[in-house]
Amino acid sequence: MTISNTSRGAIEMTLAMAISGTIGWFVVRSGRPLLELLFWRCVFGAATLAVVCGIRRHFRRGLSLRMTAWAAFGGVALVLNWLLIFASFSHASISVATVVYNTQPFMLVGLGALLFGERLTADKLAWLALSFTGVLLIAWGQGASGHPGARYVVGILMALGAAFFYAVAALVAKRLRGTPPEFIALIQVGVGIAMLAPFARLSDPPVDAGTWGTLVTLGVVYTGLVFVLLYGAIQKLPTSTVGALSFIYPLVALGVDYAVFAQRLGFFQWVGAAAILLAAAGSTLGWSRQKAGTVVRRAAQG
Repeated sequence: MTISNTSRGAIEMTLAMAISGTIGWFVVRSGRPLLELLFWRCVFGAATLAVVCGIRRHFRRGLSLRMTAWAAFGGVALVLNWLLIFASFSHASISVATVVYNTQPFMLVGLGALLFGERLTADKLAWLALSFTGVLLIAWGQGASGHPGARYVVGILMALGAAFFYAVAALVAKRLRGTPPEFIALIQVGVGIAMLAPFARLSDPPVDAGTWGTLVTLGVVYTGLVFVLLYGAIQKLPTSTVGALSFIYPLVALGVDYAVFAQRLGFFQWVGAAAILLAAAGSTLGWSRQKAGTVVRRAAQG
């Protein structure tokens, strides 16, 4: 049986998001220093992407100095995104950080309006307001449950910062449209190697096979494989389908956090999470407020 190009793209996107949804568990379980993890993620991710670029003959094309500079700038944003989202896991939780991180579409909308004069419609502003309300509910919900609040709020701010830098990296990728995405990613993780090498304790590398297995998996699977699957899917699917399947990521992260770490969100945190995910879905898929009302009513009716 022949699989259509669209079906193949849907499978690739689903796998990429499902794998990404488990990265929080993997990072926390590794127990390794964050900067060390990120450095080796870039090293083994670069090795994987270099093989892919070689097979697809991307090196023959090359990039102009100007385009390379833009790709490098995106690499700085990508590394800061990884640093902040990983750090947020230990301050808030995987569930909360991942949901707050899904304010990315609104960061893109805001930067698009600020830098490129893109028009903010009433619907986009309404989704932005709903998402912001969700963040406030998540922050307030943790305080209402009696847990220490300062560290938790720092985790939320880190997740918001990660979303901002993701949006910056996405805007750079749009500027490089037409350039093979795996080639862009290779340049970006190369920048990550240069940024993180001074903090990677290269004079005292890991010695046990288990640690190296963790580092290789983070680079090859969570970076190289996910980038290839994700970019391959984006090339095959319409934007609306990419946006819809992206929500597998936070849903898997919520499930993993609950199953592995017994992380249970309070009532207001669940309401806030639902508000952020609904707002992100509405903004990404171009829903009107009337469409959102229909979705909410159907969900409430079961």
